[in-house]
Amino acid sequence: MTSRSTTEAGHRSSLLPAALTGASRSATGARVIARAEGARLFDTDNRAYIDYSLGSGTLLLGHAHPEVSRAIGEQSNRGTSYRFVDEVAIALAERLATSVPCVEHVALTGSGSDAVALAMRLARAHHRRDGILKFEGASHGSSDYGLMSNHLSYVVGDYPRPVPNSAGIPRAVEDCVMVAPFNDAETTARLIEQRHEELAAVLVEPVQRAISPAPGFLEELRRMTTRHDLLLIFDESTTGFRAGPGGAQDVYGVVPDLCVLGPSISGGLSLGIVGGRTDILELVNPARYGHGDYVFQPASCSASAPACAAALATLDVLDHTDARSKIRASGERLVEGIRSACLDRGIDIQVAGEHGVIGIWFCPDEVSNFQSALLADSALAERLSDQLLEHGVIFDNDLLFVSAAHADAELDATLNAVTKVADAIARA
Repeated sequence: MTSRSTTEAGHRSSLLPAALTGASRSATGARVIARAEGARLFDTDNRAYIDYSLGSGTLLLGHAHPEVSRAIGEQSNRGTSYRFVDEVAIALAERLATSVPCVEHVALTGSGSDAVALAMRLARAHHRRDGILKFEGASHGSSDYGLMSNHLSYVVGDYPRPVPNSAGIPRAVEDCVMVAPFNDAETTARLIEQRHEELAAVLVEPVQRAISPAPGFLEELRRMTTRHDLLLIFDESTTGFRAGPGGAQDVYGVVPDLCVLGPSISGGLSLGIVGGRTDILELVNPARYGHGDYVFQPASCSASAPACAAALATLDVLDHTDARSKIRASGERLVEGIRSACLDRGIDIQVAGEHGVIGIWFCPDEVSNFQSALLADSALAERLSDQLLEHGVIFDNDLLFVSAAHADAELDATLNAVTKVADAIARA
């Protein structure tokens, strides 16, 4: 019998093809979601799903968290977009300046993609050079520059030449982006030595997707960028505030010149933040317009008051409850449970992740960068995702996000489902 949810999904696919073919490639496109609460989504058949997609990681506290929802509602009643400085934006900027090591000044944008694009634009304007060095397999949003050699790549580039991951990107962009392998300090150092006169900045996720930095890798990036007078930019769209009040830069003790924050604390709303050195952020000051060094900051929908209110409410919960420790403990339990369920049945698997962001690769050897990730069996990962959906568990093929709302009941049900799917895979 065909459900109402799947029928609606099929009917609407001609209007919203991304619902079925979006970048996440998640099997949830076969369902129409009606509502969400805590760690669960509910489709139009009222079937519940334990959600580990969580708005691509934007729902650190889970869906419809009471404090976040209250803050959004109260702010919406006072207005949503002013295009002038408002109290809630100032409060958020002050909060970031006191907690995140590199933040002296703040620029607010309408999305994480906008924030990464602005950070790169600031770096190019500051040094008057076009080149940005990034790391293969990193996700830096949907700008033309961010889509170079990102996590959706299928091939390894010829370093430092990037691979575009979308049609419609001008070829000239390829000449402005250089690519290095994550966690390979030797190759990265060699590229910087050879090309530093073309570079404005090095852009890195301090934890690339779910791959932790090798000991000393981030420190080496800081050393090399300082030596050659390049900016170091941390994209903490995922790690910001999951890792701790000061983000991954505080945890690892490496302070960048600029950082990107916002999505992880936005409560599912669209928010991007660029924080960092005052001399660099000052370039967005409209008073500089006409002087040759003014940097345009995305304006429409930037610093949305409800999004800023959601961020403040999320930070309040994170800083005054045990939410972070819950996320960390739940993530550790999932990592160990998924790994054991597969290894006990003879299935080669690597499961890694810090701070509630988890990656799964079906391969025998440790995954330390994008090259090694490409050796994993992606078809088996897709099969796991598809079969878990039938058990009411949403695993994206790319990353799993754990929220403070994932309690023992959700974890028990998830690991029970993983065990059943692992049994089926082992018998096949």
